[in-house]
Amino acid sequence: MWFSTLALERSLGFVKLSIFLFFSFVMTFAQNPRPTPPVEADVERVVSEEIKINFSAFDSNGNFVSDVGLKDIVILENGRIHEPSSIKRIPASVLILLDVGSEISYAKRRSITLNTARALINSLREGDSIALMQYGEKAELLADWTTDRASVLSRLDERKLNLAKRSAFFKALIEAVKFLNEQGLSNRHLVIISDGVDSFDRSEEKKTALQTLFSSDINVHVVSYTAIQKKAIKEVSKNSPFRKPDLPPGAEPPLRGSTPTVSIATIDLDRAMARKRKEQIEKLQKSESLLTEITESTNGEIFLPDSEEEMIGKMVQLAENIDSQYTATYVPKKPLAESEEGEVRSVEVFSRRQGLIVRGKRKLVVVKRAF
Repeated sequence: MWFSTLALERSLGFVKLSIFLFFSFVMTFAQNPRPTPPVEADVERVVSEEIKINFSAFDSNGNFVSDVGLKDIVILENGRIHEPSSIKRIPASVLILLDVGSEISYAKRRSITLNTARALINSLREGDSIALMQYGEKAELLADWTTDRASVLSRLDERKLNLAKRSAFFKALIEAVKFLNEQGLSNRHLVIISDGVDSFDRSEEKKTALQTLFSSDINVHVVSYTAIQKKAIKEVSKNSPFRKPDLPPGAEPPLRGSTPTVSIATIDLDRAMARKRKEQIEKLQKSESLLTEITESTNGEIFLPDSEEEMIGKMVQLAENIDSQYTATYVPKKPLAESEEGEVRSVEVFSRRQGLIVRGKRKLVVVKRAF
């Protein structure tokens, strides 16, 4: 009996020791897990490339078509046919960029800019995300992404705009594209309310801005001040107190000495102002051409109103265009990874379905990005 009790106690002790050693091993292993084997340097990366392009869809009467499918469209890239891999209609993400610089300010007014932005926001579809950015000499975020219209509208206050003497358009464009790219959104739209004049006009900054924009899938729309500004400058020149009066047809100019003498200083001042106004009109014309190129290359549209009422009234049309767009994707037959830096591709959407009218076209610049 004694032997049995002693054997039992030894057996229990052995079991306790075994349990202790087992848990000690488990704890040691947990604290020192097996190291993950290093990834071999020559492992091949498989990159799945998809390119996005937006397009609008209407019937012959101009009404929006809401049932576009994969078989209804075809995509041409540099004239080569591609089948769409997906078609979606999702709420838009709209960044509104407000120009508050005063490089040329004959007709550009804060109140007009704000009322135009308000008209656009109130016309967009419920569920669209909206953000606000302003720029003068630098770009500043006024309102981050939100679907709350009231919240965005509350930021459109003249007291919250930082007016500046100069306009850094290209720098602001770089910041706007960067902001849109950081969000990882689809169906992205940038609406610029500006005359597009850049006070600094640095060639490298311009090149960077356009390349960054054209390598994205952002749709750019412009509400331009250029026509209003040019009209105002011409009116000011016409009403200048130093302007020579228009003579009736066939009339002779007055004889020397028959009219009051005008000082040389006044004439020089008038000539200097006339030269400056001419340069400003040339700047506006150059800007208008660039803004038109940007919108045509990014599946957008440009508005060139010649009055405040027309500018504000066009926002209903712009909102309808933004909210009637689909986002299509396709896999390029020539991989982007095999393209040279800066290669330009022309992408356009065409209809295969009778009675369906589509509009979607953009220029794509290939930019190599590191993984």
